[in-house]
Amino acid sequence: MLEKSSLLDEIGDMLMDSELFRDFPPAEISSAARYFSISKIENDGVIFAEGDIGMFMCILNTGKVAVLKANQDGENVALATLAKGRTFGEMAVLDGERRSATCVAASDCILLTLSKESLDKMLLEAPRTAAKVIRAVAVALSKRLRMADGKLVDHQI
Repeated sequence: MLEKSSLLDEIGDMLMDSELFRDFPPAEISSAARYFSISKIENDGVIFAEGDIGMFMCILNTGKVAVLKANQDGENVALATLAKGRTFGEMAVLDGERRSATCVAASDCILLTLSKESLDKMLLEAPRTAAKVIRAVAVALSKRLRMADGKLVDHQI
């Protein structure tokens, strides 16, 4: 039991370091930690590919992740490089659609992952915490969309 408690504490500490959980009280972080797992990805490892079915979202704890999107010629174009604390892959977990981009480890990475199945389980077992997680994801996505809109406008002028 000590091993499981230690792992939950480690996941909780990682969640506290993420942008998504910045405003969560410790009790809700502890509640959410039960539904996350830790994944280690080596440099150049594909975390998921554009077009894959979205089964999980990630929070980057250490390392860097490159976000790539195929252009009209089928060549991958770098959209962004994500650093510690960033959440990614959440759109597919929320809407059930296929991945909109490819994410590749740009260095050795440690990720927290939340599967769609675990999110559904959290909704049943800890609905208040799940609602806060979903709201935090929605706010993060909204901020990213606003930034992307601004970049599009800047390029059209």
